[in-house]
Amino acid sequence: MSNGNESCMFGDGDDFLACLFNTFEEWSGLGPLEDYLSYLEYLAWVFTPLVVVFILPFLIVIFLYLSILFLHVYKHKNQLREAYSNNLWDGARKTLATLWDGHGFIWHGYEIHGMEKIPDEGAALIVYYHGAIPIDYYYFLAKVLIQKGRIVHSVADYFLFKVPGFKLLLEVFSVIHGPQEECVKALKSGHLLGISPGGVREALLSDETYPLLWGKRKGFAQVAIDSKVPIIPMFTQNVREGFRSLGGLSFFRWSYEKFRMPMAPVYGGFPVKFRTYLGNPIPYNHNISAAELAEKTQQAVQALIDRHQIIPGNVLRALLERFHSRHKDK
Repeated sequence: MSNGNESCMFGDGDDFLACLFNTFEEWSGLGPLEDYLSYLEYLAWVFTPLVVVFILPFLIVIFLYLSILFLHVYKHKNQLREAYSNNLWDGARKTLATLWDGHGFIWHGYEIHGMEKIPDEGAALIVYYHGAIPIDYYYFLAKVLIQKGRIVHSVADYFLFKVPGFKLLLEVFSVIHGPQEECVKALKSGHLLGISPGGVREALLSDETYPLLWGKRKGFAQVAIDSKVPIIPMFTQNVREGFRSLGGLSFFRWSYEKFRMPMAPVYGGFPVKFRTYLGNPIPYNHNISAAELAEKTQQAVQALIDRHQIIPGNVLRALLERFHSRHKDK
C-alpha cells in the first residue's frame, strides 16, 4: 500500500486523483467507485422530478400565505402611517402587532370572543392561563393594540430579561418582571396589565388536561385590590395543542424545582385552532381579601376551561377545528 501512495505523489493532477480513487478502492474492498457514483447519479435523475413535483406546490402555498400577510399589513397601512407620524415606537409597535395578528390569522385562525370586555380606557388586570409557549397571549396583545389602540403592559418571568437581545423588545412593549409596586403603579396610571399567576411553572408542568398550577399565589389579587381595578379572566382554547412541554417528566420537573430555570424541551408549532375567551370582569370589592379574590379568579379561569376546552386536549381534533366551527362553548 505504501508503494501505491508513493507512486501517487509523482503523477499530475488527474493521475493523482485517479490513483487515490484506486488506492481507496483497494483499501476499502468496495469495488470500483465509478459504479457507486453512477448509481447515485441514477437515483438523483429518478427522484429529482418527484422532489420538484412536491416542493413547487409547497412553495406556492408559502407564497400565497406571504401574499395574505402582505394584504393584512396593507389593510392597516393608514393606521401604520398615522402611528409612525405620531411616534417612532408607536409605529414600530403597530407594525409588529399587525405582523403578529397576520401570523395568528394564517397559522391558527385566531379569534377573540369577548373583546368588548376590555375597556376602551381605564385600568384592568387581565389574568390568563399560561401555555407552554404563550403565543396566544402575543396574538391577544396584537389584537388589543390594533382594535383598541391600547398597549397591554405585561408581567414576565425574570429570566426573560436575561435573554440576550430581548431588552429592547421588552421595553418597547412595556414588560416588567413583576414587583407588586410596579404592577400597582402601572394600573394606577390607567394601563391594562396582563399576568399569569401560574407563570413558568404552569407553562412547563401543566399538560393537555389543563390543570391550573397557581399554588397559593395571591400577589396578583393584592395588586388588583391595591389598585382598585377589576380582574378579567382569560383562556385560549387548544393552546396546549399548539405547543407542548416535556416538563411533566420527572427529570425536567426536578430540574425546574431545583434550579428554577425553564430547561424542559417544548415541541409543536401545530397550526391548531386558537380561540381566546374573556370572562366577565370581577369588579373591585374593598370587602374581599386577597386570598378570597385569588380563589375567585382561579374559579373564573377554571370555568372558562371547563366551558370551552374538551379535556384531554387532542392535537388532531384541534387541527380539524380549523375546518369547521363546532367547539365546546356550552
